[in-house]
Amino acid sequence: MTRAITMARGDGIGPEIMDATLFILKEAGCPIEYEEVRMGETLHHEGHAAGIHPEVWDSIHRTGILLKSPMATPQGKGVKSLNVTLRKSLGLFANIRPVKSLSPIVAGRFPKLDILIVRENEEDLYAGIEHRQTAEVTQCLKLISRPGSDQLVLYAFELARANGRKHLTCMTKDNIMKITDGTFRAAFTDAAVKYPDLTTSHMIIDIGTAHVATRPESFDVIVLPNLYGDILSDVVAELSGSVGLAGSCNLGRTAAMYEAIHGSAPDIAGKGIANPSGLLAGAIMMLRDFGMSQAALIENAWLKTLEDGIHTGDVKLTLENSQRVGTRAFAEAVVARLGQKPSILKAADETVHGPVKIPDVPPTPAVDKKLVGVDVFLDWIGMPDDLGAALAAMTNPDLRIKLISNRGITVWPNGFKETFCTDHWRCRFIARDGATVTPQSIIKQLQICAEAGFDTIKTENLYYFDGEKGYSSAQGE
Repeated sequence: MTRAITMARGDGIGPEIMDATLFILKEAGCPIEYEEVRMGETLHHEGHAAGIHPEVWDSIHRTGILLKSPMATPQGKGVKSLNVTLRKSLGLFANIRPVKSLSPIVAGRFPKLDILIVRENEEDLYAGIEHRQTAEVTQCLKLISRPGSDQLVLYAFELARANGRKHLTCMTKDNIMKITDGTFRAAFTDAAVKYPDLTTSHMIIDIGTAHVATRPESFDVIVLPNLYGDILSDVVAELSGSVGLAGSCNLGRTAAMYEAIHGSAPDIAGKGIANPSGLLAGAIMMLRDFGMSQAALIENAWLKTLEDGIHTGDVKLTLENSQRVGTRAFAEAVVARLGQKPSILKAADETVHGPVKIPDVPPTPAVDKKLVGVDVFLDWIGMPDDLGAALAAMTNPDLRIKLISNRGITVWPNGFKETFCTDHWRCRFIARDGATVTPQSIIKQLQICAEAGFDTIKTENLYYFDGEKGYSSAQGE
């Protein structure tokens, strides 16, 4: 049965590698019809702030599938990444990036590298919520939800099991970001109990990345929050021989997007030298999810092409008589080998599997939420002790100043003169003995600060959830 998909040629080298990929898919007999749409940098320049026409959304909603080349995001403030917009708007919660060494054909130091990266795709710092709050300080909000984490890690376990993987490693920085990254790790730990046939481990992201860079053969499946996953997946792709060889799937419950992991490479656009392999790898992932046998047919032809020494300039082969070719010639070489299999590299699995089921997310249990104070952020220039004295003199029957921090480090009371301070102060007010904090208590505190001439730029309510503190302590508190 013919499958309709939405297709976008993208920016930079995008049209060239898309033409090559579609040529291969057509010659392989893939029963696919394309609804071509425009999106990306040219639409930004035409005045479409999101880089996408409304009718494009209609096409994606209709087909449920987007095959796209890299899109460029114009530099400058106020312009949001189209890739992030697509992922979040369509609920594409999982970014799946398999990376495997093609040793001994493609040059690389790690011949046994075979890693499946499963990256959360919608949350974390990529929420893109940023503010300039003072003359000196900007902020970016890191948002990690328990349902979003549950959805991602449960799918990672299902994907690992379906692909015969045995071990999953979660990487976070929960030794520092105990609440946000701690939420992601807790979701992973709780999910692991449901999959006793699979083994698990956790690593702090910095040392974990170092281990991946020096001993990638020891990893099987890596599960990460958004930002870490974006960085680590490029590291792993480079270790395999070239970022240009890797594709990815962005998966949601009602839609999916398939692409290369590299960017639009405008410096080589129009030269006919770009490597279509990354986009082709994404298309092969799409075919496997469709349950189409052409996935293995194309992958084997691609592997055979590399075995025969035919490659684009970004890939270094170990063969003595390799032939460097351009984008179109590489695609034609793959087509010429359809029906052939590699003899040195491991041939593609010809089993037709179809998509992996996305598990249901458990409901969030009800919690007892208690308001206990507020962090008031002030734009102020001066010395910590002066600010502390002024805030301590304020009269609020429900709240009292407990501490002041600057860039997270406690500077009042008992701060150090060596601590560098900016114009951005977090002032923590907590309940006075015997008082009950209400929203009205906080409003009164803000009124008192305003009447005293302070510039309040932000507040964060402080809560306990089921008796457990739901906010971080200041450094040095």
